[in-house]
Amino acid sequence: MFTKTVLHQAIQLLANSFTKYVLPISSVMLLASTPTLGQTSAEPAADEVEELVVVGSRIRQTNLKTISPIKMMTREDAAAAGLNSTMDLLQSNVLTGGTSQINNAYGGYVTDGGPGANTISLRGLGASRTLVLINGRRVAPSGTQGAVGTADLNVLPTAMIERVEVLRDGASSIYGSDAVSGVINVITREQVEGFAIEGDFNYPTEDNGEQIRLSITGGMNEERLSLSGSFDYYERKPLTLADRDWTRCNEDLFRDPVTGASDDYIDPRTGKSKCYPATASGSNGVTVNTIGTQAVTAANWSTLGLNGPVVGGPGSSGTTFTRFRPNPAVTTGLIGYEGVGGGSNSINVRDTFEPRMLNEDLISPAKNYTGFLQSKYELESLGNAEIYAELLASRRESNQTGYRQLSLDYRRGSPLIPAELAYGNFGADQGTSGGERVGVRAFIGFGNDSSEQNVDFYKPTVGLRGDLEFLPDWRYDLYTSYAKSDATYERNSFLIDKLTYASDAVTATSAVDSSLVRDGLTCEINLTDPNEKCILLPRLTAAVVGGNLPQDFKDYIFQNTQGSTEYEESIYSAIIDGPLFNVPAGTAQGVFGIEHRRMELKDQPDENSIAGNLYNLSIATPTSGEDDVSEYYTEIQIPILADARFVKELTINGSVRYTDYDSYGSDDTYKMGFIYSPTDWVSVRGSRGTSFRAPALFEQFQGPTSGFRPASIDPCNDYGSDGVNPNRVINCTQELPGQPEFQATQGVEVFSLGGADAGLFAETSENTSYGIIFDPAISDTTGLSITIDYFDIQIDNGVQKAGEDEILDRCYDSAEFAEDRGLCRLVTRDPVTKQLTVNDAYTNLATEVVRGLDISTDFSQDIGPGSLLVNLSVTRYYEQSSRLFADEPIEDVNGSLESPEFGGSGEIGYALDNWKFLYGVEWISSMDGYKEADELPEESFSDYTVPSYLEHRISARFQADSWKTTFGVRNLTNEIPPQISAGYFNRVGTAPLYSGYDYIGREVFINFQVQY
Repeated sequence: MFTKTVLHQAIQLLANSFTKYVLPISSVMLLASTPTLGQTSAEPAADEVEELVVVGSRIRQTNLKTISPIKMMTREDAAAAGLNSTMDLLQSNVLTGGTSQINNAYGGYVTDGGPGANTISLRGLGASRTLVLINGRRVAPSGTQGAVGTADLNVLPTAMIERVEVLRDGASSIYGSDAVSGVINVITREQVEGFAIEGDFNYPTEDNGEQIRLSITGGMNEERLSLSGSFDYYERKPLTLADRDWTRCNEDLFRDPVTGASDDYIDPRTGKSKCYPATASGSNGVTVNTIGTQAVTAANWSTLGLNGPVVGGPGSSGTTFTRFRPNPAVTTGLIGYEGVGGGSNSINVRDTFEPRMLNEDLISPAKNYTGFLQSKYELESLGNAEIYAELLASRRESNQTGYRQLSLDYRRGSPLIPAELAYGNFGADQGTSGGERVGVRAFIGFGNDSSEQNVDFYKPTVGLRGDLEFLPDWRYDLYTSYAKSDATYERNSFLIDKLTYASDAVTATSAVDSSLVRDGLTCEINLTDPNEKCILLPRLTAAVVGGNLPQDFKDYIFQNTQGSTEYEESIYSAIIDGPLFNVPAGTAQGVFGIEHRRMELKDQPDENSIAGNLYNLSIATPTSGEDDVSEYYTEIQIPILADARFVKELTINGSVRYTDYDSYGSDDTYKMGFIYSPTDWVSVRGSRGTSFRAPALFEQFQGPTSGFRPASIDPCNDYGSDGVNPNRVINCTQELPGQPEFQATQGVEVFSLGGADAGLFAETSENTSYGIIFDPAISDTTGLSITIDYFDIQIDNGVQKAGEDEILDRCYDSAEFAEDRGLCRLVTRDPVTKQLTVNDAYTNLATEVVRGLDISTDFSQDIGPGSLLVNLSVTRYYEQSSRLFADEPIEDVNGSLESPEFGGSGEIGYALDNWKFLYGVEWISSMDGYKEADELPEESFSDYTVPSYLEHRISARFQADSWKTTFGVRNLTNEIPPQISAGYFNRVGTAPLYSGYDYIGREVFINFQVQY
């Protein structure tokens, strides 16, 4: 292939120069000086170099009209917008265009990187497809709980940042794996003189949710040595569901599709829609203060020993009950209890809310400690070489507060059950009764739980760069870096063995240790550990059902579990760049590089998790895996024409990379692009290429995590019935001969795990972009720049899990069943028990397509004594579609919830002497979730439409010689998120779980910097 030929030539050239080291590349040249306090980012320093490298290419050049679309933001831009940290800047709608991001509002959800991690996703294609760099070098993944595969924005420094460059285009041939939807390049300040202190404070005008950042920076520049660094302390205070009006009462918000009238359950105690119901996903209510027994009906109350029919609670209906709530006023039927569930009753007749639910985090708290050091020393040898070094180190301390229900089982016949409930025969054991039947199950509001994470991350880098003396005007850059994320995580959890021990009660004897006795009873257990003790379940009383549990019992069954996660990445790199040959229009430039990376992931869950001893939580086993990759790449840029008729400039650029992974083999990617300027003020650009994403280590090697699904999903249930797929009948007959009326009696065990054993390989994608740049020279006092870029990204063989339902249905309906091929490789049936086991491994399945338009406008005009500044940035999506299997129709969710059709931001400012005043907006278009939920608006009882969302901000900056301050207000009008109905989409309160909306509300912010 042509690409391989070019690569082999590049490899040969590199091999002649570097035979000992295989090192990765430092891709960015910084400006030789950084704006100081008296100089804005728009005012170049006198000693600024003419050549630099910006993200998207490794070619050094002076032309800032780049072939690939790039957006930049400076520290000053972030301060003026009230963005407190690099993390907030990168996740802002200004840079992401409204695509959904994982932030501190997702603390209670399973996300890559674990709770507390903050990641960046461009084009809505996921964080794993966005590459994050600092000074052109990779930021290694960090986080907890095994699924660590993307960079955590918490590790990035803030005080030392000069600007952020965002490449909104695929670039795997330039940077390697993960650069599918774009690249984030964080550039630090190269030179710092003296030292400075800085503070950022964001205070909501409503209670709680404050953000504080304090930092110090310092540096020195001697004749041959420069050294600079910073230390940041960042704290985000918790914001709970109790802190905002729109989260204090989570209603279903159902409505009659014909009349529009509310169809919510009306709480008989308030006469209003019930808060925190248990009706649907996103309602967040759970059954509390309730017990479950066998059904009591109008016909059987006397046979159960009751003195009359059950008294129904407010809002109940019918005469059949299986759920009861303590009520001391009830003196007939089930004395002391009223019926609140079962039969024809709505489940919301039960209690589904208690005040401690509002202690859950809306925005979870975190503390980050970040240090960054950089230095360089001129050797005056080896081609005017300099040694450079960086050290990035951070610590994240994050935690999340949740809420837990405890379903406490009392064994049938237990002396802990009061006489009036002795009739109970609730049903089968849920795993905490030693296999015995349950007499009464108590649904108790246990209270709040806590999860904590401590993540230590450090990344030292050492490099050497200089001129190649044997090749005039050629330069080299060698570096090596090592990154390690060392994390621990903790979570409160109920332990199954403790609940089992505690539920086995017998009458105490004199030989029993008195410390184990409660109310004359003790546990009858055979403990293998002589130091183990059993704290008995409390007697079943109204107080216990209401959540008043003895502290020693709570401490016994509810304990802290701990795990640890390590991620390591080593990089070695070498790169040379310089002129290749002269052409009439200038000089062709080339870059040749080699890179080697080694990654290793280890996750060790708590021993109780491994043993399946966590009640109502899945089993998690250790994850361990490693991978190595060697890459060889080249980039060439050739000026074809310059200063000719109708051609001010015509330049083409091409890059190609060959990659060889230990895990799945080799691959190559390419990218071709051009920029054509018929005049000084208009340019046309375009590019096309391929990208890829290697499977993350956890996607390959994640240890099996188990869970159970009901037996009803077994595809062979009643396989002899009419209308069953013929292939399914054949396959089930082969597996279960002569049993056409088969009914599974055991649940389907599902293991989620990595896909290395299933032959997982890299995702591939094609990227196309083209656009136009208008940059007319109107006058010395007027500036205008407009860019319009079209983008088209298609991902094939996307790495995803199919899901157990899809695996079972497609396996048993396929013709590959007998050969154990395709998805059938993931299914086994026990020959004795007939139980199904499904291994839901990561596989190459999905296709995703994103198409759209980026529009950016910048305008400046001297007006009066100052200057008017205006900028506008809008992203318009034409398609955001995907499908899981190749034989499925592709589904476009453009404009659906979390996938807005339009997202944008705008600013208008006025600079006058030492002042700059700014007004800004961030906008997300209206969205409609009916198509994704597979419902018709005219038939649905849910409202899945949200209006457009517009957030305003104002700020002012004053700059003196040695200090400056910026102050203002974010979310000026205190916009709250829009509401949707419960059901298909995850919600927070009554709002969609979506990072594009501001959950905090109006904030007053101030930033100050003092230079010494």
